[in-house]
Amino acid sequence: MTKLTIQAVIDRPVETVWEIWNAPEDIKRWNAASDDWHTTASTNDLTVGGQFTNRMEAKDGSMGFDFTGTYETIVPYERIAYVLEDGRQVTIDFSRNGEQTEVIESFDAETMNPPEMQQAGWQAILDRFKAYAESKK
Repeated sequence: MTKLTIQAVIDRPVETVWEIWNAPEDIKRWNAASDDWHTTASTNDLTVGGQFTNRMEAKDGSMGFDFTGTYETIVPYERIAYVLEDGRQVTIDFSRNGEQTEVIESFDAETMNPPEMQQAGWQAILDRFKAYAESKK
């Protein structure tokens, strides 16, 4: 399976980045790859064996899906690893650098879309996270 990696440096301390990454009310505000999509519902049990579900929908109502995973590793302010319903693995590393936080996300590619498209989509979501986290007071 192809492993893809995206990254961003967020101008916020790791504690703030962690909180915004994991809070359902925040997730609904940043979790979309483009302006014509949004996350309408989010649940997050941030414990090993816990699950999260983000309901992602096109704003025009034409399509939607649940993005669901089960947590395998949680190291507060450092690492989250989960497995998606289809068995793909995802790891997110948070690295403190003073008042900045580097987020590196690695994930198994699925086989329905080209890897470049998947990487661009996941990077777009991470870029939206960065913009939201840096704008939130």
